[in-house]
Amino acid sequence: MFEIMKFVLIDKIVSLEPGKEIKAVKSVSLSEEYLADHFPTFPVLPGVLLLEGLVESASWLVREAENFAHSMILLREARNVKYKSFLAPGSQIEYTVSVKTIEDSVSSFSGVGLSNGELIIEAKFGLRHFNLSDDDSSLAAVDAKVVENMKNRWKLLRD
Repeated sequence: MFEIMKFVLIDKIVSLEPGKEIKAVKSVSLSEEYLADHFPTFPVLPGVLLLEGLVESASWLVREAENFAHSMILLREARNVKYKSFLAPGSQIEYTVSVKTIEDSVSSFSGVGLSNGELIIEAKFGLRHFNLSDDDSSLAAVDAKVVENMKNRWKLLRD
């Protein structure tokens, strides 16, 4: 019926200052399906997924700040995205995302991703947050299921 987050781009939340900053890590494994095509002879984590790791990290800051009020937290805009290096299988990236603002339906952040002290990605970006039922009340059950799944994932990431 409804699939949530096909790719999970953070493995663990390392630290969290509510409303301020989050640090999260992702270990890249050769078994991750998207690496088979990107690139077959030189597998690296695709740049868009590096950016999504920052977005996913920031979404946990929003969920925590809003007590999981919204089922959907999506990228609204990305600015000044700079890819500095590749991230190959066997590597780990630590994302650090800082809050600029968190408002009712939008938020803004800056973030970086480091691997062994080397800058891999940096960006400024904004998210939008909403419920599917905002436009269609028949989707309230879907919102509830998504929020329940996110709360369960939150517990796993924090342990």
